[in-house]
Amino acid sequence: MTIITKQDFITSITSALQYISYYHSEDFISAMKLAYEKEKSAPAKDAILQILTSSKMSAFGHRPLCQDTGIVTVFIRQGMNLRWDTDQTVEEMVNEGVRQAYLDTSNPLRASIVSDPAGKRMNTKDNAPAITHVSLVQGDTLEVSVAAKGGGSENKASLKMLNPSDSITDYILDTVPKMGAGWCPPGVLGIGIGGTADKAMLLAKESLFEPINIQNLIIRGPNNRLEELRIELYEKVNQLGIGAQGLGGLTTVLDVKIRDYPTHAASLPIAIIPNCAANRHIHFSLNGTGSATLKAPDLSLWPEKVWQPNEKFRKVNLNTLEKTAMCDWKIGETLLLSGKILTARDAAHKKLEQLLDNKEPLPNNIDLTNKFIYYVGPVNPVRDEVVGPAGPTTANRMDKYTKMMLEQYKIFGMIGKAERGQDTINLIKENQSMYLIAVGGSAYLVSQAIKKAKVVAFPELGMEAIYEFEVENMPVTVAVDTFGNSIHQEGMKQWQEVLLQK
Repeated sequence: MTIITKQDFITSITSALQYISYYHSEDFISAMKLAYEKEKSAPAKDAILQILTSSKMSAFGHRPLCQDTGIVTVFIRQGMNLRWDTDQTVEEMVNEGVRQAYLDTSNPLRASIVSDPAGKRMNTKDNAPAITHVSLVQGDTLEVSVAAKGGGSENKASLKMLNPSDSITDYILDTVPKMGAGWCPPGVLGIGIGGTADKAMLLAKESLFEPINIQNLIIRGPNNRLEELRIELYEKVNQLGIGAQGLGGLTTVLDVKIRDYPTHAASLPIAIIPNCAANRHIHFSLNGTGSATLKAPDLSLWPEKVWQPNEKFRKVNLNTLEKTAMCDWKIGETLLLSGKILTARDAAHKKLEQLLDNKEPLPNNIDLTNKFIYYVGPVNPVRDEVVGPAGPTTANRMDKYTKMMLEQYKIFGMIGKAERGQDTINLIKENQSMYLIAVGGSAYLVSQAIKKAKVVAFPELGMEAIYEFEVENMPVTVAVDTFGNSIHQEGMKQWQEVLLQK
């Protein structure tokens, strides 16, 4: 009889989470290389190269692919003939593995999980608990699939209870553009069809563990209706022209995965869950002979070409920047920022709003006037780092604070990822401000541009505290200019027209 020990299982969970924090899978790297080679949109091509370069740096440096190291989801298929040697439940062991992985001092991962979600939202400090699903199956082995899903992509999940006569394709093509770029494309769409509402969502989530193989499927040809639907959706979603990071381009999805299940005659549940460019997941088996052995990917798969500052990019000194100079910046243009910026996310913006309401001064004499605010919650540094991986978070969560930040705190502009709402775009135009994006999925690359970092306000917020960063040649793209033009609107429109003419 197979006996799985507590220590072997916990060690395997911990190792898997550390592994996926810094290694992309080989299928993902190959798919991204192909997307880079065929991309014709200059901003999107640059974004893909940044992601690949950052991925290579993470693989060699064993540091996180993304600063948002995710909420952990574990699917377990337990053979009914095996036996456990443990004094804990399966869920308790999973959570202990999560704690050990996220508190590993050699590569600490950002704790993002909050308890009391409808109330105080207090960070649990160790990223536990995980979301654990256990199924009992025939056999005497333990099959485990582990994922760490970032909030930006998870927030774009959707569920629709269609009528049986409704078009699945039409619903998905209508929904994907509404997801915006906050899920950090290019990535994979997971789709669940059938069952009940909860089953459809589980099917979509489970499908994301499957390897990226759409190109092989296209070459071979479909054998059933679901494979036909995968190819149809892959081609039609990419024809939307959304592109990498929503900048407009040829590749929005690297693959489309679909799982289905029998459903009620009156129902057609459809779930969509996107996987971002971090794409963190792994599968392993345990048979009682020890903890999981995880083989590193072939490090020669990454392209030789790496992203680096280019003389064609506009260099901007933030310490001497005049507001009028921003009028020359065009959407889609790459800038290299140097100087001081401040960070602030959701919780810090809420604190800043409370200070205004209470007519209280900013702490520590900090001054937001004429500053750029970077929406980021970095990973803690190790060794000689000044800060850990520090990629952008989704900007539109801060839309409701934009008027306050521009008109009360007098900031110059904002740096984040993905699109802004139209009301925010109007405010940017009215205040002759600017919205820039850093590439989601290039967190380690971005952190290399940060030369100094210190917490200047709200240290009790942890990763959501306000930092002062001193940056040198930090790459960003102009997303909304002072005239209210948006790359996320214009880029998609331009490339959709190009693709429809083919």
